[in-house]
Amino acid sequence: MGSIPDQGELTELTQPSFDEFQRQTSLMTSCTLLWKELSDHINSLEQNLMRKSEALKRKIETLDSETKASLDSLKKRELSIDDSVKIALNRVEFHKKTALETLNDDVEDNPDGEVDDGDGLLQLLKSTCLKMKAKEFWNLVTGKKKEIDLLREKIPEALSECIDPARFVVEAISEVFPVDKRGNERTNDLGWACVLILESLIPVVVDPVIGRSRMLVTPSMKEKANEIAETWKRSLEERGGIENVKTPDVHTFLQHLVTFGIVKKEDLELYSKLVVGSAWRKQMPKLAISLGLGDKMPDMIEELISKRQQLDAVHFTYEVGLVDKFPPVPLLKSFLRDAKKAATSILDDPNNAGRAAQLAARKEQSALRAVIKCIEEYKLEAEFPPENLKKRLEQLEKTKTEKRKPAAVPANKRTRASNGGPMPPAKAGRLMNAYVSSFPAPPTFVRSPSHSQYPAAVPAYPSPPAMYGSRSPPTNPYAYSPEAVPPPLTGSYPGAPMNYPAYGGYGNGLAPSYQQAYYR
Repeated sequence: MGSIPDQGELTELTQPSFDEFQRQTSLMTSCTLLWKELSDHINSLEQNLMRKSEALKRKIETLDSETKASLDSLKKRELSIDDSVKIALNRVEFHKKTALETLNDDVEDNPDGEVDDGDGLLQLLKSTCLKMKAKEFWNLVTGKKKEIDLLREKIPEALSECIDPARFVVEAISEVFPVDKRGNERTNDLGWACVLILESLIPVVVDPVIGRSRMLVTPSMKEKANEIAETWKRSLEERGGIENVKTPDVHTFLQHLVTFGIVKKEDLELYSKLVVGSAWRKQMPKLAISLGLGDKMPDMIEELISKRQQLDAVHFTYEVGLVDKFPPVPLLKSFLRDAKKAATSILDDPNNAGRAAQLAARKEQSALRAVIKCIEEYKLEAEFPPENLKKRLEQLEKTKTEKRKPAAVPANKRTRASNGGPMPPAKAGRLMNAYVSSFPAPPTFVRSPSHSQYPAAVPAYPSPPAMYGSRSPPTNPYAYSPEAVPPPLTGSYPGAPMNYPAYGGYGNGLAPSYQQAYYR
């Protein structure tokens, strides 16, 4: 039998076993903690997966719903084709019959286009449309520039009488678009007429069954419209590039694209540059949306701000709903500061010594009017009270009126200009036997060229599609430039440079030759 170990040997045998036990216990604790962490992580992943799964499920449901709606729309469009074609053919047949009857009738046309009321104008317009006399139609429209509101009302109704309205419109504006064929006869700009006629075509070619989502333009005419657009783009080089093309031409081109639905994704950059270059025109924000530039709007607004065209930027922000990103009030205040600086620079310019005060006052007045108009249009009175602006405007106008009053000259001081002899009494000219000098009268003051005041803007047609919903491009973004034509010394200032259209159309101080209201 073996001997029993003593106490020392027993201690040596149990010590390693205890240390091992502690190590194992510690390892088990670590494993437990690790397992708990792993379990928590797995639970978290499961929750994330569940949330993503729910989100994916909702997206799939939305996609299914949109797909179903698209399929239903396509089915509706497909089923509506026959009805739309039938309606279109019946309309063509009706107009053809009406045109033949009109040609056979001994209707006395008014060659001068002089009419007394809207009904008379409508009958003249309808007559040219029924007979497809595009040239006569064009001459009639361009000769009624002063009756733009009446034209805007009557042209769509007249165009609906055409057998092929799209072709008729293309032929009507072909004299000046895509290139001006008048040569040396370019005495006036007719872009307003092109835009007006192109706008008026939209409600005429809307599909009668499914509405604005389909335009009744034949493939051949759409191809023709594409060729016209390409011709205009090629002519840009002859015009000196985008920077030098006239705003009426730009507006006509963009409206042409929208009217015929021939916008191209590869040309979006070109459209963006054209819109920014003519941003002062009221319809440009709406045209930009119709051209598919919605995603580029933030960049375009920032570009306008960098060019000190804050007023234009405000109109763009409201059109696309970016007011939170580009608050309007700071932009308007910045615009006024820039206009004030520009006015001060005019006063300091030695080249404007004789008219510096007038030009500076006009610049500040136009800026104040534009901002006041913008505040009223967008209901910003609470954020930017216009009272102080109106007081400053009244002060400038009062100063202008006082400077315009001629100094009084006593009657007995009046002398003959030719020989220094006494002049007849002031009322002599009104007496039957009064003496009248045989000397030629001194030349009268010749007024500086003033432009007709822009009439108030009119609302857009209710008929055009939602996609369409529209100041020459300001080389100087301020309302007036130092090179602006000075106002006459008597009478009121020309209305055009100081009166902004509904969108506050400020330019370079010189009013463009077309009337702003034609472009709304």
